[in-house]
Amino acid sequence: MARIYWLLAVLGTMIPLAAFLPWLAAHGLDVPLLLADLFANRVSAFFGLDVIVSAVVLILFVAVEGRRLGMRRRWLPVVATCLIGVSCGLPLFLALREAARTR
Repeated sequence: MARIYWLLAVLGTMIPLAAFLPWLAAHGLDVPLLLADLFANRVSAFFGLDVIVSAVVLILFVAVEGRRLGMRRRWLPVVATCLIGVSCGLPLFLALREAARTR
């Protein structure tokens, strides 16, 4: 199962970045424009808020579950979630958790 999680972490990095990097190349790191585009309408706001809430829940889960299992490098999924998104952070955490459970 760990290999599947690693594959999903790679896909969860590549797919969102394929959409974001062209925007970043066109606009630079313009945070106000990023937020304006993210909340441009109710549908995009729905998805943006859903991901933000999911990221907060994931970070709390990583902190609690990672500490409970004594996981090393549990900061990596938090960084991945903040820099890339839940689509990378969650499978990365699950892969690291599998490794911690099997040692």
